[in-house]
Amino acid sequence: MAIVVMKFGGTSVADIGRIRSVARHVKREIDAKNQVAVVVSAMAGHTNQLVAWVREASLIHDAREYDAVVASGEQITAGLLAIVLQSMGIPARSWQGWQIPILTDAAHGAARIIDIKADELKARLAQGEVAVVTGFQGLEPKRNRISTLGRGGSDTSAVALAIALGADVCDIYTDVDGVYTTDPRIVPSARRLPRISYEEMLEMASLGSKVLQTRSVELAMVHRMRTRVLSSFTDPEALQPVRSGSEWQNIGTIVCDEEEIVESQVVSGIAYAKDEAKVTIMNVADKPGVAAAIFGPLAEANINVDMIVQNLSADGKYTDVTFTVNASDLPKTLEVLKNAREQIGYSEIKSSADVVKVSVIGVGMRSHAGVAAKMFKALAEKGINILAITTSEIKISVLIDAAYAELAVRTLHTLFGLDKD
Repeated sequence: MAIVVMKFGGTSVADIGRIRSVARHVKREIDAKNQVAVVVSAMAGHTNQLVAWVREASLIHDAREYDAVVASGEQITAGLLAIVLQSMGIPARSWQGWQIPILTDAAHGAARIIDIKADELKARLAQGEVAVVTGFQGLEPKRNRISTLGRGGSDTSAVALAIALGADVCDIYTDVDGVYTTDPRIVPSARRLPRISYEEMLEMASLGSKVLQTRSVELAMVHRMRTRVLSSFTDPEALQPVRSGSEWQNIGTIVCDEEEIVESQVVSGIAYAKDEAKVTIMNVADKPGVAAAIFGPLAEANINVDMIVQNLSADGKYTDVTFTVNASDLPKTLEVLKNAREQIGYSEIKSSADVVKVSVIGVGMRSHAGVAAKMFKALAEKGINILAITTSEIKISVLIDAAYAELAVRTLHTLFGLDKD
């Protein structure tokens, strides 16, 4: 017997027909005598509609009431799935975040989970009851208010619940059948990875891959919670149930410790992010304190800065500072810099959202030299100019013009031997 947490995203529960298919996936685990908790998202498009209604009601609104509205989508899905399971003769009940409770901090709209009081949930699972839990939400205990975890927060809910329950695995069911070496829509020869390390998945999630939410991977890595990415569109009968302590069939992608990956390539995947914007501050005096004058106000405004490039003038007196931010933060960034012009002392600001960040990722880069040189040479041969560079131990990211995004991804995918045989 195993404890299994199964998470189903919006496309997996888009209508009653899809919810019935989800119920068949749950039944497979129940028939194997497993204890099952299911975490569900709102039906596809439902959260967007709720957010639109809030904004139509008032552009400036109470974040606590925003959470009360947008959290209702998951409540509907959880209730419907519990009803379908009951109609199949499976004991089930829906749980909202506050009923468990899943306790969070007070950052409404982007709350972080503090603790999960899972004792009653564990007892119900031991009695054979399926717990259908609303993802994306919890309880802010000081004011006793519903809180939400931000978009994609159902992944985080699922991993956190799996940790609290001591689950054998957290299965994330989505509309793709695993984690690929890159986006198959751009590179048809992309391969599904049977396993990927927590570190690689974290980099891919933060650099543009939409398969898993970044915070869910962070949680899984810290607590070593083995996580699988599977497709809910696979026939439920084609999948084997989870068995405690045993290996699973080669379906989906297992996110696990690096030591569990027998053969790892130097580069495991190519990620790209279109939601980047480039900002260049022209003719800034090259003197101590200027960087603080630029990036201090941005930090105070909660604007995350990624790549940073500094170019000195020929006389060494002035410099141009280029950096990237999320495209949605560009208007706010320009406003902050405008207000700080006197402290910074620049001549003008240039900005562009017509850029893309392309990254190569792989734990094998730790022990292999020359990856950056190969990457830069291949891009140069294709006439692709690099606007900025940033690196970490297992990734290299470059900023390029958006027009070259697909060419760059295909070029690097082939260069590092990731195409299907």
